[in-house]
Amino acid sequence: MKLTKKPVTGMKDILPREMEIRNYVIGLINDTYSKFGFTPIETPCVEHIENLNSKQGGENEKLIFKVLKRGEKLKLSEAKTEADLVDSGLRYDLTLPLSRFYANNASELPSPFKALQTGNVFRADRPQRGRFRQFRQCDIDILGESSYLAEIELILATTTLLGKLDFHNFTIRINDRRILKAMAAYSGFPEESYDEVFIILDKMDKIGMEGVEKELIESGYAKDSVDKYLELFRIITPDAAGVQTAKEKLDGFLNPVYADDLITIINSVEAVRTADFRMAFDPTLVRGMSYYTGPIFEISMDEYGGSVGGGGRYDEMVGKFIGQSVPAVGFSIGFERIIMLLLERGFQVPGSAVKKAYLVEKKCSSEKIQEIVRKAMQERAEGKTVNLLVMKKNKKFQKDQLTEEGYTEIEEVFAN
Repeated sequence: MKLTKKPVTGMKDILPREMEIRNYVIGLINDTYSKFGFTPIETPCVEHIENLNSKQGGENEKLIFKVLKRGEKLKLSEAKTEADLVDSGLRYDLTLPLSRFYANNASELPSPFKALQTGNVFRADRPQRGRFRQFRQCDIDILGESSYLAEIELILATTTLLGKLDFHNFTIRINDRRILKAMAAYSGFPEESYDEVFIILDKMDKIGMEGVEKELIESGYAKDSVDKYLELFRIITPDAAGVQTAKEKLDGFLNPVYADDLITIINSVEAVRTADFRMAFDPTLVRGMSYYTGPIFEISMDEYGGSVGGGGRYDEMVGKFIGQSVPAVGFSIGFERIIMLLLERGFQVPGSAVKKAYLVEKKCSSEKIQEIVRKAMQERAEGKTVNLLVMKKNKKFQKDQLTEEGYTEIEEVFAN
């Protein structure tokens, strides 16, 4: 039987050119985030299935790659439900594993704990441009800090990284889940309908205000409630002043402290930012994960036409493991989408070592080979990248190929 050479659907092979950029970005991530006090950790790719199915991962819980029980625990003939067959699955994000990690190791960690985690996650999703079934995520999280200082630090660290990668004119959209709920309550929607209302609202950028209005009416909501709800989005501006407007309109439905904190986050980040971006209050921002409890944010880039990262506060997730609330907030960049954009713009890794190749004729004596190897070792010690290759008959093709790989010095070595 002939083996299949292509990767599984939704997965991909990574060629050297892309791998060079990926390694550079990972190095820049570690260097940048460490300067903000974040500490690298690692968690397993495989998680307990009951954790993955804990109704915190939103739509991602429908996309789990599940792992069968093994050995004596797998009893196919006796299985009646999925629980009889499955005991674990591949993680669909890094947030839930981090919460389990913190719950298990809190006694050995500082408080607050600033975590940096990069690793592959898996979702049985429909592959498309910039989206795969296996992809790398990069998260920074702060656990044990309840104040808005955590959000400020996360946004500044993430935008500093994007600035170093030469991204410009992007937007950090920010909202608060408690403002979302207050707007729905103010408009007269019953609390049990909030999730459905927010799912429809989340389509605003695709179907517009009229589309949202139509779907809400078709879903059976009172026209008075729908009109009152949409009027809020017409009068709220995308800045700190818009948060103030929301605070005033939602008096009696929203704790004013939540709005004040959001204003402080926006103004503080804009006052000290070093990258070229803007903060925008977006009352339509929902974020799909049900575990968010406070401020939420997302990175929008015009050149991508969508989100390339996001995050928010999830103060209740760790408590599901240990029985007591632990404040937590995180920010994740879309690593694969960032890499895709860098490749499309022809990004060159800055400060790369000089790359030199020796093309050695096959007839060279052992003494000549030793001379060249000694020379190459000395140049490597000096910081150069040096490649020793046997000279091919078609030297022009060989040299062209090396030039494409970034070799700027090519030296031919002959027997005589």
